[in-house]
Amino acid sequence: MSGLFKGAYGDGAYTLPPLPYGYDALAPLYEEKTLRIHHDRHHAGYVRGLNSTLDKLEAARKSNDFGSIKALSRDLAFHGSGHVLHTLFWNSMSPDKPDVPDSLGEHLSKSFGSVDAARSQFAAATKAVEASGWGILAYEPIADRLLIFQAEKHQNLTMWGVVPLLVCDVWEHAYYLQYANNRGEWVDSFMKMANWPFAAACLEQARMHRA
Repeated sequence: MSGLFKGAYGDGAYTLPPLPYGYDALAPLYEEKTLRIHHDRHHAGYVRGLNSTLDKLEAARKSNDFGSIKALSRDLAFHGSGHVLHTLFWNSMSPDKPDVPDSLGEHLSKSFGSVDAARSQFAAATKAVEASGWGILAYEPIADRLLIFQAEKHQNLTMWGVVPLLVCDVWEHAYYLQYANNRGEWVDSFMKMANWPFAAACLEQARMHRA
């Protein structure tokens, strides 16, 4: 999946990747002001937090002082997961509102019964995330199947080894400026922008590297 992302890592530090479209490209479903704040401030904050945590871990190794390792490990998971999921999130939307490719549709039908059933489960799971978190469509390579998860915060309630294919951010900062507390309306709008071809490309790459 790394080949699908550009600008996510460079010169030994993580960097904020540019959006794969213009700031106004998703309007009116996702307005420019909301998108700018979300990408330029919130996602950038996770990148800064991730790099800062890595610097602190390096200092701890050099001094052999691991007194803060529990907090630093937590920060690494939080900021790192936030950066990865946000990078996926921008690519999980498209101004073209593309249809589900046949290749992905076959896997959705195999795993969930039908494409419509998969869409419905994804939307329902995302709307029902407790507090702040994400809806995640993921590939599980051991059984060679697709699964849908809720993630609380960025890093809780996941499953080791799965490869995220399509994600929807339901932290309040993702939608409150435009949708207030109507998470359901935001998720419905996301579903109209969902970048299924991107998910299909991620799936194809993940299956190529299946153990």
